[in-house]
Amino acid sequence: MSDRPDTPAADSLVELRVRALRHLARREHSRAELARKLAPHAESPAALQFLLDELEGKQQLSDQRYAEARAHWLSRKYGAARIRQDLKAHGVAEAVADRVSNEGDLAKAKAILARKYRSAPAGREEIARRARFLQSRGFSYETIRGALRVDEAD
Repeated sequence: MSDRPDTPAADSLVELRVRALRHLARREHSRAELARKLAPHAESPAALQFLLDELEGKQQLSDQRYAEARAHWLSRKYGAARIRQDLKAHGVAEAVADRVSNEGDLAKAKAILARKYRSAPAGREEIARRARFLQSRGFSYETIRGALRVDEAD
């Protein structure tokens, strides 16, 4: 039998730290995301903020590391605009999201086109279809033009 009461009690700071480290051991989290996950278990908002500050001080929690890992994972399929949108939705600062997402967009667009389409576009309609596909993935107009121009030359 457990000595915990039937009603859920707030975790002490030690239990909250263990819960936070368990989350961080699985994958990187942004500060906002980890705060959202831990909030229902914290004794008070002040205790939660203290723990998050402590974890950041020990470099166990980092929005920069989270943004780099998330951007790397998303870059296989999406462009800079979509990555920035996702990072901001997960509570990453705009400056960090902009810095991380603007790396090698043209090369990513070409790689995505090469994986999806094995042959050169047959005509204008096919080029437009591919442009819409890249646009839905968050690539800029200049990047799309560059990727399709090189694709046409092949």
